[in-house]
Amino acid sequence: MAEALYGDGGFYRAGGAPGRHFRTSAHASPQWAAALAELARQVDQLLGEPVDFTVVDMGAGGGEVLADLAATAPARWRLVGVEIAPRPGRLPARVDWTDALPVGFTGVLLAVEWLDVVPVDVVELTEAGPRLVEVTRDGRERPGPAPSLADADWLQRWWPLESLGDRAEVGLSRDEAWADAVRRLTRGLAVAVDYAAVPARDLGGTLTGYREGRQLLPVPDGSCDITAHVLLESCAAACDDVESVLLGQREALGRLGVSAPRPAYGGDPTAYLTALSAAGEAAELLDPAGLGAFTWLLQAKGMRVDGMMGG
Repeated sequence: MAEALYGDGGFYRAGGAPGRHFRTSAHASPQWAAALAELARQVDQLLGEPVDFTVVDMGAGGGEVLADLAATAPARWRLVGVEIAPRPGRLPARVDWTDALPVGFTGVLLAVEWLDVVPVDVVELTEAGPRLVEVTRDGRERPGPAPSLADADWLQRWWPLESLGDRAEVGLSRDEAWADAVRRLTRGLAVAVDYAAVPARDLGGTLTGYREGRQLLPVPDGSCDITAHVLLESCAAACDDVESVLLGQREALGRLGVSAPRPAYGGDPTAYLTALSAAGEAAELLDPAGLGAFTWLLQAKGMRVDGMMGG
C-alpha cells in the first residue's frame, strides 16, 4: 500500500490526484471551505488572534481549500499545504507548499481524508490464527506471517477478530501518524475528517480502491487510490494529553452554519436558482449516505473545544 501510493510512480506522486479520481467535500461546494474558514476564525479568536496564526492542510490534494481560504483569510494568517505531489500551478502565491509538516505552529491542523490513505496492514483470522494478508502488485493474495506483538495488541484492544475469514486493518500506523502530527501543533485545534471504521459492522474490513470515479479492487500497482476507513477512537486515544470530541459531519457542519433548506421563490428567478444550487451543494455535504457520513475528530491544545462551534 505504501509503495503503491507514495513510492516512485505511486498514485499520489502525480499532480492533480485525488481530484480527477474521486469527489471530496472540497470539490462538492465552496461552502466546505467557508465552513473550515469559520472554524479557523473561531480558533483564531479563542487563541487571542496571534500574529503567527497558521492553517495547515495535511494531504492538501490540489490545494482547493487553501486557494479558497487565500481569498478571504486575514493577511496575518499563514496558509500551508502539505502534499508530496508538485505545487498546483494556479495556487495563490500566499500559500506555502511543502512535503513535510511544519513544527511548532499555532493555529489549525486540517487532515481531511488523509488518515484513510496512511498505509495499513490487513489481518485475516485463519485456522492458524490471525495472519497478515500479503498481496502481489497485480492483486493476488495469500496468508502471511502472524502480526507483530504490537499489532496483535492493537487488534485485541480495538478490532478483535472473532470468526474465520474476518478481516481488520491494523490502525497502529495511523495512531502514530496522527499523534506525530498533533505534536507539531503548539496551540490550537487539530481536525481529522474521514469515514469511520466500525469493527462490529466491517467484518470483512474496508480496504478498497478508486480510479476515475469508480470503486474497484485495491490492486497495489500505483494505478488507483487505495483507502481504508479509520478507527478514529484509537487515533484520539493516541493523543491522551489533549481534549477530544467526535462529531458526525452533519452535526459539525450544521454548527458551522451549513444547512440545506429548500429556498422560497421570491419572484427573482436568477436569485432563486442561485439559492437552489447552494441548497443542493449543502445537501451533498450533509447527505448521510455520502459525504455527510464522515466523522470529525477534534483535538484541542491550549484551548477548549466546547468554547467553539456552538458547543
